[in-house]
Amino acid sequence: MSTVNPEPLWRPDPQRTAKAQVTRFQSWAAEHHGAPAEGGYPALHRWSVDELETFWKAVTEWFDVRFSTPYARVLGDRSMPGAEWFPGATLNYAEHALRAAATRPDEPALLYVDETHEPSPVSWAELRRQVGCLAARLRALGVRPGDRVSGYLPNVPQAVVALLATAAVGGVWTSCAPDFGARSVLDRFQQVEPVVLFTVDGYRYGGKEHDRRDVVAELRRELPTLRAVVHIPLLGTEAPEGALDWSALTAGDEEPVFEQVPFAHPLWVLYSSGTTGLPKAIVQSQGGILVEHLKQLGLHCDLGPEDRFFWYTSTGWMMWNFLVSGLLTGTTIVLYDGSPGYPDTGAQWRVAERTGATLYGTSAAYVMACRKAEVHPSRDFDLSRVQCVATTGSPLPPDGFRWLHQEVRDDLWIASVSGGTDVCSCFAGAVPTLPVYTGELQAPGLGTDLQSWDPDGRPLVDEVGELVVTNPMPSMPVHFWNDPDGSRYHDSYFDTYPGVWRHGDWITVTSRGSVVIHGRSDSTLNRQGVRMGSADIYEVVERLPEIKESLVIGIEQPDGGYWMPLFVHLAPGAALDDALLGRIKQAIREQLSPRHVPDEVIEVPGVPHTLTGKRIEVPVKRLLQGTPLEKAVNPGSIDNLELLHFYEELARKKA
Repeated sequence: MSTVNPEPLWRPDPQRTAKAQVTRFQSWAAEHHGAPAEGGYPALHRWSVDELETFWKAVTEWFDVRFSTPYARVLGDRSMPGAEWFPGATLNYAEHALRAAATRPDEPALLYVDETHEPSPVSWAELRRQVGCLAARLRALGVRPGDRVSGYLPNVPQAVVALLATAAVGGVWTSCAPDFGARSVLDRFQQVEPVVLFTVDGYRYGGKEHDRRDVVAELRRELPTLRAVVHIPLLGTEAPEGALDWSALTAGDEEPVFEQVPFAHPLWVLYSSGTTGLPKAIVQSQGGILVEHLKQLGLHCDLGPEDRFFWYTSTGWMMWNFLVSGLLTGTTIVLYDGSPGYPDTGAQWRVAERTGATLYGTSAAYVMACRKAEVHPSRDFDLSRVQCVATTGSPLPPDGFRWLHQEVRDDLWIASVSGGTDVCSCFAGAVPTLPVYTGELQAPGLGTDLQSWDPDGRPLVDEVGELVVTNPMPSMPVHFWNDPDGSRYHDSYFDTYPGVWRHGDWITVTSRGSVVIHGRSDSTLNRQGVRMGSADIYEVVERLPEIKESLVIGIEQPDGGYWMPLFVHLAPGAALDDALLGRIKQAIREQLSPRHVPDEVIEVPGVPHTLTGKRIEVPVKRLLQGTPLEKAVNPGSIDNLELLHFYEELARKKA
């Protein structure tokens, strides 16, 4: 790919750069910790990875992290896996998340929005009161540090209260969204054996009510470790027999008591998508998440008490946990519970307008859907408070950058970010003081030695390679649940390059220091030795108005050949005729590479996704290689299992 110096799409003005928290942090760290005073972000980043312990010590001081007992040193052991952060220290995540209640009790901590798009505030004082009450009730129910507490909940204030109350008592939080079916939830919760389950009776989505009481009954039957079930009547139903009522548990006025736990004490369990087996149960620590999210949200996203932080997410995706951590910076967080496109495609922009969001985060897929639907955000909504639009979930194509620049504002900071559930953070993305280049992430994150490596472990610049991280990050998993010897954890990230985290993404680090994501490296398209990421194909193909979505798979054949089909889900009214076929092939040939013109273009009824909206390439590849459906994919991880029968049938015909 060409990484010659193009003109940036956006540059921060000098005033924004001067005011940015990362600029002020750099000046302070230069004075107190020997950071470089000159050279801007690139110099600060180099220092943050070269002087890793000093950098993280500086982060804890800058954000006034309260250690109730001091740490012996920043890194007791820096080997990966198994890095030991801040040994000896004790603290509590929830205590930090509620600190703003002391100085701004009546201001909103949460703005809750449903499909009416009318915001309802919850003040800092009210949030703290509810957390205090619920934490006391959890202790009364016998919840002790290390016990798992689960939520089958939509993105509502009660979910935030339950997470914070669990963290306050030293419990371990885990959640799934209520659009997950019983099997998907049990694949996750049965691994961790929760003692308490918070549930709703149902949820509203796309203008309809969805009753989930039967699923809740099944969860209660299949989770024998439950000591209590808490009923949240979102649809107004009575609590089922034996369940506790939410309002009774949060009535009263109790000061929260924050259990002081070791830095590495588990905070929550997140889950991988689990498309090819049981989801990995990823455990992250109270201290690791606290310091990583303060860095990411405070320095990279530049969030503070004046901000309103909205990210479209559900409780089944790590971005929900990331959103809740906005509270650590004293920011008001916006919880939107509803369809991203109801009553029309512009729904999320309306929420951003009505909540006064300053940082609005969404998926790259939503941006591209708005572009296709010819939504005009700045024409139809007052987005004057939005300083940054951030995207994740998949790489934001160059056309997405250009559309945001033209249709929202030409002085808009566009932050395409990339990380993973595995670290519940970003490896690369937002930097308020750097320019934005079309189709590129601004830079690797502070403290993150992100590199692109060839198969022999040599760093690459301006060439495609594996995304690796060569030093530990505090939010890397402390372990996986039920992985006593650590083998599953090791095999997930450290089996390719010993002692170095390999994430499984295909990236280019440019000579300007920016990053381009090309898609998953385990679904790389390798034709005649030329490698390309699937994201590059999607970006070109989905520019065509007739293509709603696409899926490309590369399959090594037993005879040494290589079959590369492109599956296309057409827009209503479109037909896959010779003219469209020709335009698809011409677009790939001219804009990418003649070698990556597909062998076949096949119309499909739809593209299957994980429950968090990512296209599933590897399970489809396995199906096409002849693996039976039940072995190729975990059915509970897919949004529409019916779609897979098409690929299964195609494999049968090919065989």
